[in-house]
Amino acid sequence: MKTDLLFALGLTFFTTAIFSVGGISAMIPEVHRQVVEVHGWLGNESFATAFALSQIAPGPNILMMSMLGWRIAGWAGLVVATLATVVPTSALSLIAGRAENRISHARWYGLTKRAFPPLVVGLICASALVTAQAAIDEWLGYVLTAGVALFVALTRQNPLVPLAVATAAGVIAGRFGYF
Repeated sequence: MKTDLLFALGLTFFTTAIFSVGGISAMIPEVHRQVVEVHGWLGNESFATAFALSQIAPGPNILMMSMLGWRIAGWAGLVVATLATVVPTSALSLIAGRAENRISHARWYGLTKRAFPPLVVGLICASALVTAQAAIDEWLGYVLTAGVALFVALTRQNPLVPLAVATAAGVIAGRFGYF
């Protein structure tokens, strides 16, 4: 049973990592779909908590995949999820880097290279939307999320300010029974 779970976890994270474009942040919508909706290994709340913990901890974004693996299958899950995410993408990056030297002069290469940044930005926006939907289940959460997003999008101020205000508002609302 545990071996089947670890195999399914490894296969899920491997296929998501190998076919995603834009790094860990762009993988989050598909990982959420697989972990929560397809396999039912975690609920929205556990997924959102793992995401939050991985973002506040120092280190690379790969912590998200490690945290999910640990929550799903303990230490063995942490190792499987991390390796299934890192090893194939590292190998693919090495191969792509070597191939780039041979194809960088081709016309199609320049067109493709310019097309990737908008694609990655779109995937990261989708990641933010999926994470917000998984984490929020009250109207105040939507208001706070929208407020922080607008603040960050429309100003060049430090995003920690609205995050601190939203956190304080959430704590106060929780104290008064709104959450």
